[in-house]
Amino acid sequence: MNNIIILIWTLTLCIQVTQNPEIKSIKQGETVTISCKTSQKLSSCSNCVSWYQQKPGEAPKLLIYYINILQSGTPSRFSGSGSGTDFSLTISGVQTEDTGDYYCVAVNWISNSWVFTQ
Repeated sequence: MNNIIILIWTLTLCIQVTQNPEIKSIKQGETVTISCKTSQKLSSCSNCVSWYQQKPGEAPKLLIYYINILQSGTPSRFSGSGSGTDFSLTISGVQTEDTGDYYCVAVNWISNSWVFTQ
């Protein structure tokens, strides 16, 4: 089986977001879960976390929004979950085409403005 490398990158802005693991090497067909933890609870919004996949030389592609809603075209092996400060992306039965960088993007309403944190 092929080993699949998934890189997880974290940038911060106002709210700290931590993603684990930073680098994950798994085999095709296995299940991987990537966690995303924010330093504070993300208000009461239900649409504050989305997940993106980026492949080398390509723009980031939206996979999941509203925490667990699959973007059109996202394979059903991807799923999102979580609430409060803890969120996760799970890929069930990883395929070779899933190799790439994964971003957790958090949105919070602070002082009458949206703050985007990825």
